[in-house]
Amino acid sequence: MSATAPSAPTREPGAPDERLLHNSMLRTLMGRPELGSIVGALAVFVFFSLVADSFLQASSLSTVLYASSVIGIMAVPVALLMIGGEFDLSAGVLVTSSALVSSMFSYQMTANVWVGVFVSLLVTLAVGVFNGAMLTRTKLPSFIITLGTFLMLTGLNLGFTKLISGTVSTKSIADMEGFTSAKAVFAHEFVIGDVTIKVTILWWIALIAVATWVLLRTRFGNWIFAVGGGEHAARAVGVPVTRTKIGLYMGVAFAAWICGQHLLFSFDVVQSGEGVGNELIYIIAAVIGGCLITGGYGSAIGSAIGALIFGMTSKGIVYAEWDPDWFKFFLGAMLLLATLLNAWVRKRAEATR
Repeated sequence: MSATAPSAPTREPGAPDERLLHNSMLRTLMGRPELGSIVGALAVFVFFSLVADSFLQASSLSTVLYASSVIGIMAVPVALLMIGGEFDLSAGVLVTSSALVSSMFSYQMTANVWVGVFVSLLVTLAVGVFNGAMLTRTKLPSFIITLGTFLMLTGLNLGFTKLISGTVSTKSIADMEGFTSAKAVFAHEFVIGDVTIKVTILWWIALIAVATWVLLRTRFGNWIFAVGGGEHAARAVGVPVTRTKIGLYMGVAFAAWICGQHLLFSFDVVQSGEGVGNELIYIIAAVIGGCLITGGYGSAIGSAIGALIFGMTSKGIVYAEWDPDWFKFFLGAMLLLATLLNAWVRKRAEATR
């Protein structure tokens, strides 16, 4: 008795081969992680355009972009880290730590401020390496690892500042050699017509471009998605999980260094207690931009749109002359709505595949 192999399914005469079908533009758009944030950004923009007369003024829009860029510079690497399946609760205070190291080293050593800037870069990157190495070696959740780093940095910021300067703020370094050139790099502003543009907007755009290229055009980008989608499966197919996660934490540290230097060279002095709570804003911007809490899904552009929503909301409330105490309410509402919208978009995209 012989067994007969099942015959291969046949296509209807004239029916197109599914392997040759191309996704429609609508289906492609539905699959983009930043789609929900784009809809949300348009809604916020239209809303504040209607309720705040001054919102559409060029000077107001430049202020919105500046507020968005300060958050967006950090939101971009935080988004990449979340795509890789991890969190960093120390990102907010690390910005302050970066500024404090740069200021105090320059002041105490009476050196050119650029020396303090580069020492700060090394120290900040070392914190990123510490977070990544502790995570991969101990196998503890990133929530626990970075929460510990957050608490340690908070204590070090306050303790060292009071020990060295005697107060909770640093001494002014505005009259030191190299301050003007460093300010031109990290805190410069230039005028186009009647609009003042901060250099942080250029830093933000550059980071978005680099992060998008890394995610979509490099092997490291594939590793990020693979690690976030499943660490054990990624390791099984040869992805260097340890190096990838340490690299992601170093990316967050590098962005924290940029923001820290901007903070220092914008105000000459740094308050040691700043930055606490900002880590949640970075995460919120990434989630609003389409990043999944569980990892493996998201984009750098989405995080930038999430930061833009944050900037429009924070400044739009001011221009509308509302009580700023309502800001946190709107931020929480946007987080919930964006998360629900992103989940719906993703389900629709999967259903149409």
